[in-house]
Amino acid sequence: MPHCCAIDFGTSNSAIALPDDAGGVTLVELEPGHSSMPTAVFYAVEDLSPFQEPERCFGRAAIAAYVEGTEGRLMRSMKSILGSNLAEQATDIGGGHAVRYLDVIGTYLRHLKQMAERQAGQKLDQVVLGRPVFFVDDDPVRDKAAQSALEQAARQVGFHDVRFQFEPIAAALDYEATVQREQRVLVADIGGGTSDFSLVRVGPLRRQASDRRSDILANHGVHVAGTDFDRQVELAHVLPAFGYKGLGPQGREVPSKVYFDLATWHLINTVYGANRVAELRAMKSFYADLRQYERLMVVVQQRLGHMLAGRAEEAKIAVAESRSTRIALEQVERGLDIEVSEAGVIACVEDDMARIAEASLQTVAMAGLEPAQVDAVYFTGGSTGLAPLAQRIAGQFASAQVVRGHRFASVAQGLGHHAHRQFATA
Repeated sequence: MPHCCAIDFGTSNSAIALPDDAGGVTLVELEPGHSSMPTAVFYAVEDLSPFQEPERCFGRAAIAAYVEGTEGRLMRSMKSILGSNLAEQATDIGGGHAVRYLDVIGTYLRHLKQMAERQAGQKLDQVVLGRPVFFVDDDPVRDKAAQSALEQAARQVGFHDVRFQFEPIAAALDYEATVQREQRVLVADIGGGTSDFSLVRVGPLRRQASDRRSDILANHGVHVAGTDFDRQVELAHVLPAFGYKGLGPQGREVPSKVYFDLATWHLINTVYGANRVAELRAMKSFYADLRQYERLMVVVQQRLGHMLAGRAEEAKIAVAESRSTRIALEQVERGLDIEVSEAGVIACVEDDMARIAEASLQTVAMAGLEPAQVDAVYFTGGSTGLAPLAQRIAGQFASAQVVRGHRFASVAQGLGHHAHRQFATA
């Protein structure tokens, strides 16, 4: 094979695929035991002078450094700045250091490239990058600028030949290889931050085409997905033990802001600031149940907010697999655990699931079609593991075949197949 790879640079997670001579695809192990990793970079500036370069870590290590309170700056969801005027701007990362947003993307792409080269055993200078149907909705100029900026970042890290394929087309490529006739496939990509739907046309006569834009019949999405489910589970099942919706001595509900912040991943660290802690200490008299208040203060003083969020996510996953689970919170209080049932999880995410399911129907309607005209529903993205959600979406397309791709890497795999077609004869 030529020196090529395929990168799914995702908003929440990223993955890389290496095509082989036989037309197969191998996923790169980006972290031990993981073929995908969070799209995250942490710049550590602790004990650095302004003349020293910040230490950088990536993926789960980046998130761990942030959660542990290391001085520095965590950068996530970098893909969302593409097409905005932020791309060329710099941001402060602490310690007298600043970094340009587009350079953050380049830093992350360079790390991915190095990991792929290590596994491939050779330099890689050709790449297929995935791109959404629209980086920027309803603005073709900014959308074009977004792809151009991503291409620029890829070239700066050493990719000399940069090509693109639409993410929903990439996700459907594995399925397309199995079909004997033209079909309409609804690709449901439900991740951490967004639920995206694309109605795409696949078929044996379309496999070799490099430009598949005309095969995307409709695209629609909502900014509701896995992290929203986690937040609802934490608010409904975890945080009541810490005073959420609890009552004070006069029967008034205790202030809720601290609980909303504890349930919102990027706001958790704000609860640990000296001013917030002092404010919470002054609120003891607001609580009729002092055990709840004491548990809250343990979380704040021992910086356990991300642990609670993690337990909520684990419970959501466990319930999807076994219908009920228990959340153990021994780090807060000996013997404290909370039972979570499937019915309880479904109840607290009902509104979110309804919005997502409705978006799937709207996508088909935008193409001028009826649900019965959809031949297959292709599921990808980590949050499709929540069975009731997938069942609700599939149930709206009763005559369609249900196809499950790799939850975290089907886009990368499809991009890998496209890379083989693009570069094998180059």
